[in-house]
Order: sequence, then structure tokens, then C-alpha cells
Amino acid sequence: MLGRVVLAGASGPIGRALASSLRADGHRVGRLVRRPPAGLDEATWDPDRGVLSPDALDGAAAVVNLAGRSIAGESLFAGRWTARVRAEILDSRVRSTRLIVETLNRLSARPAVLVSASAIGYYGNRDDETLTETSTPGRGFLAEVANAWEAEAMRASALGVRVVRTRFGLILAREGGTLDRLLPIFRLGLGGWLGSGRQWWSWIHLDDVIGAITMAIRTPALEGPVNVVGPAPVSNRAFTRALAAALHRPAILPVPAFALRLVLGGMADEMVLSSQRVLPARLQAAGFAFRWPDLGPALKDLAAPKAGRA
Repeated sequence: MLGRVVLAGASGPIGRALASSLRADGHRVGRLVRRPPAGLDEATWDPDRGVLSPDALDGAAAVVNLAGRSIAGESLFAGRWTARVRAEILDSRVRSTRLIVETLNRLSARPAVLVSASAIGYYGNRDDETLTETSTPGRGFLAEVANAWEAEAMRASALGVRVVRTRFGLILAREGGTLDRLLPIFRLGLGGWLGSGRQWWSWIHLDDVIGAITMAIRTPALEGPVNVVGPAPVSNRAFTRALAAALHRPAILPVPAFALRLVLGGMADEMVLSSQRVLPARLQAAGFAFRWPDLGPALKDLAAPKAGRA
């Protein structure tokens, strides 16, 4: 399917990589931006004020919504989730998604599909339980955010738009995200597992994130929640060992759970200590071929100098 794909949240690592990939595949890419548009492919929107012209989505084959305030902030230990931060995290996702759906409702010719971001935080802390898209929602702030986020996106189904809710796991990327924050620490030999290290981390390489979103756009049978994670989740201890090996550094300085809670408060339990053993059941059923199914090669690829990347 060639056509125009409109991206919300296009300035982040996922949005930039997705735009580049879509253009390479022959799609035209439109971008919703919060500043004055810099070209014909951009349109200004303001979710806080409910501003989005229907012209921005008119004629689009697909809309991909990645918009939302960063959950972790600008650094791995950016500080606690205050009441204000929690409200911003929730509102930024709900308002942006609601505005997109309301704008779709004003169109006579709507896009075939809305791919709307969500997160595996939907499942909450589940210890060793194996989770797929049919698993029940969990408890906690991130589960509440994911539920509210997805509920807004699902309103587009009543408009005849296919809705795919991409539940992202831990996205590994060279720029932005958890890995970008961990690399400097591990390169100094100061890395270590977090808490007990037994909690499951469901990770995915950015290349496979882009591939999964592209499949969601192009596959009419793919609908509803889709876990965008790799096929081989690992414990935090195994992740730590693999990252240290990729960098040829030791990792012998674990961070105890009480220290994480002291610095991060509730964020510690919901983000770094939470255990989510999530599998990409629907991606695999649809025949998705992971470029990076194993953690070791994925980390080596991302940790290598740019010229040495595969």
C-alpha cells in the first residue's frame, strides 16, 4: 500500500526512523508538529488546545500516533513521578489520541488504519507469568495510562477505521530510550543489575519496531492490541551480562531496590523493578520476521561505532 502516512510524535527516535523507512519504501509522510510548519509535509497541531485541521489528515492512507510525554524524563534517574508529572504523562496521551479520533470523525474519507502507541505497562507487574495480547490488564499507574490511552484509540473503530494498538516493550535504540542512558554507565564499568535482577525485561531493537509498525499499516488482518517486543525476553541480570559483554566491560555494581525506590519513588517499582515476560504472539502469527531476535547481537549492533553497524 503506497500512500500518505501521517505521523504524530514524529520528532522522537521512533518517529524519525519510521519516517525515513516509509519514505524509502515510497510512501509520502506527513508530520504533525507543534511549531509553525516548515514545509508542505508538515501541519501544526496543539492537543492541549484541541487544534488540528482536518486537512492535515485528509487523504491519508494511515495515521500513526506516537505522541506523548516521556515517561522516564530526560535521564534514567530523572526524579520522581510527582502528581503533576503523572497528570502530564496521562493527559499528553489521552488528549493527543482523542484529538486525532475527533478529527477523523470530521473527515468524509478516512484513513484505512490508525496505529496508536501503547505500552506493555498495560500488563502491570506479573512476575514470571507469560503474557500475550489476550492477557488481562494489570494494576498500577502505567496500566491505568495504557488502558486510558487505548480506550481513546478504540473510538476510531466506530468510524470504520482499523485500529492497531502497538504495546511497546523496552525499545533498544542508539539514540533515546533506556539503552542510550545505560551505555555511558556501562562503558565506565559501573553497570550492574537492578534490584534482584530476576525481573523480566521484554525488549526489542528499533529496527524491529519500525518493521512491526510497517506491518501493522500494511496488514488488513492485523487489528487490536499487538505486543511490539522481541521473541526472547530476558531477566534484568541476563540483560546486564549481555550489555557488559557487548561493551567488553565488567558489570559488578548492582543497585539495590531500596536505593532505586529512594531516588525514583513509585517509578522504580513500575519501570525498572517491574517484571513483564511478554511475547509477540500476534506479530509471530502474522508471519513477522525479526531482524534481531536475540539480545546479544542486538546490543552489539547498537553499541558498535556507527561505521561498524550492520
